[in-house]
Amino acid sequence: MNILYTLAAFAIALGILIVIHELGHYLVARACGVKVLRFSVGFGKPLFSRRIGSDRTEWSIAAFPIGGYVKMLDEREGEVSPGEAHRAFNRQTVYRRSAIVLAGPAFNLVLAVLLYWVLFVHGIPGMKPVLGPIKPDSAVAQAGFREGDELLDIDHRKVKTWDDVRWILIQQAVKKAAIDISARDTEGRIVPYKLDLSHANIDSKDFLSDLGFERVQFFLPPVIDEVTKDGPAGRAGVAAGDRIVALNGEPVKSWAEVAAFIRKNGSVPVRMEIERNGAPVAVNIIPELATENGQRIGRIGIAAKIDQGEMDRLFTEVRYSPLEAFIRAFDKTWETSGFTLKMLGEMFLGKISMRNIGGPITIADYAGQSARMGAVAYLNFLALISISLGVLNLLPVPVLDGGHLMYYMAEIVRGRPLSDRAMEIGQQMGMFLLFSLMALAIYNDLHRLITG
Repeated sequence: MNILYTLAAFAIALGILIVIHELGHYLVARACGVKVLRFSVGFGKPLFSRRIGSDRTEWSIAAFPIGGYVKMLDEREGEVSPGEAHRAFNRQTVYRRSAIVLAGPAFNLVLAVLLYWVLFVHGIPGMKPVLGPIKPDSAVAQAGFREGDELLDIDHRKVKTWDDVRWILIQQAVKKAAIDISARDTEGRIVPYKLDLSHANIDSKDFLSDLGFERVQFFLPPVIDEVTKDGPAGRAGVAAGDRIVALNGEPVKSWAEVAAFIRKNGSVPVRMEIERNGAPVAVNIIPELATENGQRIGRIGIAAKIDQGEMDRLFTEVRYSPLEAFIRAFDKTWETSGFTLKMLGEMFLGKISMRNIGGPITIADYAGQSARMGAVAYLNFLALISISLGVLNLLPVPVLDGGHLMYYMAEIVRGRPLSDRAMEIGQQMGMFLLFSLMALAIYNDLHRLITG
């Protein structure tokens, strides 16, 4: 079921991004008076098609959904009647052809702005950047940070959640320099710090932890708030309000300890000692097995009692007015686009590992994970992938939209199009580069699966 869920989330994301991208080409082509013959989601044999409109444009879904295309009337690809020659793509000015090609990536970037706008207006929940225990000998420890500090701004940019912290620090870590950070300590004082990022490793999966940043733990007492009646705990007589004291003789002091113990003891008898109305009670429970992210875990059907005061102290929701949300959405898209290009440049120069390139397996995995986390996480994932698709398509690589724009730039400078032979060689080089990158991405995907 998890695999099917992941595949469904991936297919929906891919479908949306492809349709938006090709819709950009289609709408601008129509606006420029070019006749569109086919709008296809996917390649290969059409599984579904229908002709719509006065031009009888064929709208189709093809067998291989990794990509799509808009086929326009073009004298280089077939015979065109004299009465429709003016509507052929190749007859358009170089500026109109450039606009049509540019529209696909541009629509992906516009989609990202709209998605971020929706998220910023709706509100994005997050955990406040409050520091937990400081790792000895880490960059954070050397900077003088103390447990309980709440980060307020990094490099003079305000941060409200750990996501903000991670994003800004990754951007700054590429520069390998020291940055200014201000925080509020446990006594309410604003304290300035300077964090050295010269040894930061942005390739690390635990980037923040490697620097020494640890989140303060959200403490939940081992008090039960809800019990599933037909679950193992309900059948054993456990009730709401019970406080768990020990499991198989091992004392527990937090809900995290209870959850960890139950998860690793699926189908194993557990003796649970609880306190009910001040009196000790013992029950025997056998956690049932369940599958979560491909792992077999134990569950007994109980939920923790949430301390609202603790929730308010550690969690927040970032929300803006519609106008401010639009400005921030535009800034976020612009900033992310620039950072994507910078990362690609660093990889090309060998400063960052090529292992950061992910393929369809990695993207599908992220799609499934974000969908399971809820609509906010999934829309955030869609926005990020839409930016990546838009930016990558603008790279000056033949076969991609950016490659065509490169040809048109050369045409503007030379005053005439490049020769067919030159474009043919460019296409071959572009295909080779594209397949090489795809092979590398798939290799990285498989390596991650094998090594975990």
